[in-house]
Amino acid sequence: MPEAEGRAAEERAEERAGFAPGVPFALLPFALVSSGETLVGKGCLGLVAEGGEPLGARVRAHLAASAAAQGAAPASPVSGISASGISAPGISAPGISAPSAAGPDMVVGALPYERGAPAHLFQPAELSRSAGRACFAAAFPPPALVRPEPLSPACMRIAAEPPLAAYRAAVAEALARMQASEGAPVGEALRKIVLSRSLRLSSDRPIDASALLRALARDAGVTAFCVPLPPAGPPLAPQMPARALVGATPELLVARQGRAVTSHPLAGSARRWREASADRAAAQALLASDKDRREHGEVVTAILDQLAPHCVALGTPEGTGLTATASMWHLGTRICGRLRRPDLSAIDLAMLLHPTPAVCGTPRAAAARAIAELEGYDRGFYSGAVGWCDGAGDGAWHVALRCAEVAGREARLYAGAGIVPGSDPVSEGEETSAKFAAMLQALGIDEDGRPLTEDGA
Repeated sequence: MPEAEGRAAEERAEERAGFAPGVPFALLPFALVSSGETLVGKGCLGLVAEGGEPLGARVRAHLAASAAAQGAAPASPVSGISASGISAPGISAPGISAPSAAGPDMVVGALPYERGAPAHLFQPAELSRSAGRACFAAAFPPPALVRPEPLSPACMRIAAEPPLAAYRAAVAEALARMQASEGAPVGEALRKIVLSRSLRLSSDRPIDASALLRALARDAGVTAFCVPLPPAGPPLAPQMPARALVGATPELLVARQGRAVTSHPLAGSARRWREASADRAAAQALLASDKDRREHGEVVTAILDQLAPHCVALGTPEGTGLTATASMWHLGTRICGRLRRPDLSAIDLAMLLHPTPAVCGTPRAAAARAIAELEGYDRGFYSGAVGWCDGAGDGAWHVALRCAEVAGREARLYAGAGIVPGSDPVSEGEETSAKFAAMLQALGIDEDGRPLTEDGA
């Protein structure tokens, strides 16, 4: 075991070396894109170090060391509106900010699904931030004189991992485990297990991650994201493809602005329909579904319980309602609070809450063990979190859903569903297919790799 851990550490060090400042490797920009705010980070001034200290402490140490090396106090956060949508002193009127010559007082990146796995956080060399999508269009311009269209490579092959039949069998096994654990001690009886599946895609030409992000960002109900990742190979290897996590998430894990904290968990989902009456019926059926409300309640209760000791005020002002993306309906509950301590940063809060029952299950430890045994693959950054944290502790972290890891001609797509007593294996498989739809449509194919027709069928 120590030998295996040593090899893994060496591999991570090689990957990080390929991402470090000064390496001639073409990084895609980091981006969070939504109708409310867009943040784009270019380049890399430095990676947040791995180590035994909590991640929040390492982020603070990195930013403090960066400021000291530049011979200046930490800069103010870049101007613009906050990702939480909460105005606060020190945040200027919305507009595109100029990159700081001394380097932004901020780290960006991704947290993995597994709590013990290394995070990928770095300080960008330049940062732009705007209300709406203004700085996104500048950083990811479409091809000149060509209207952006869904990607349509001549040939794309898809392999389901696991196959749909195997996924349904895993759901059935999860249900059996929950039933068998009903008499277990408190903290061990399984109430929810989130199971995912993946699609591995191979194209006959490089997959354009920027075009994919542009397509995903058209959905006003999501936060589209792009996180450049270390290349999967030795540093400076010839023709090493750029690697990125690209997706479109509807779910806010946590945002902090001053002492204001916000979370907007989603759980319980239904496919949307083109015909208006069928779409309304699907939404109302979701609202009335006891199974979906129980699934959603597990997430909201867990987040409230974890935040409560750290807040002087905490609540769900609007209660549970519907949240829509272009392809899915979700049950959502906005949680708002005020922190007791000003030193609890956005990254501290993200590490406190992650993984929520929306991506893992209840209770967390027992559900995580079941997932490891039933899924059969490493999730990596899927169902982790993507976001940012600045030197003041403010920031926003979004659950990494509806995403793909893209590298050259390869991509791996992910989707999952929450399993609770009363779940049906066939229906849960159909839910994952519906959640793949946004990414597949952006790629211009269906789940079997066939090109989409003009009507999307």
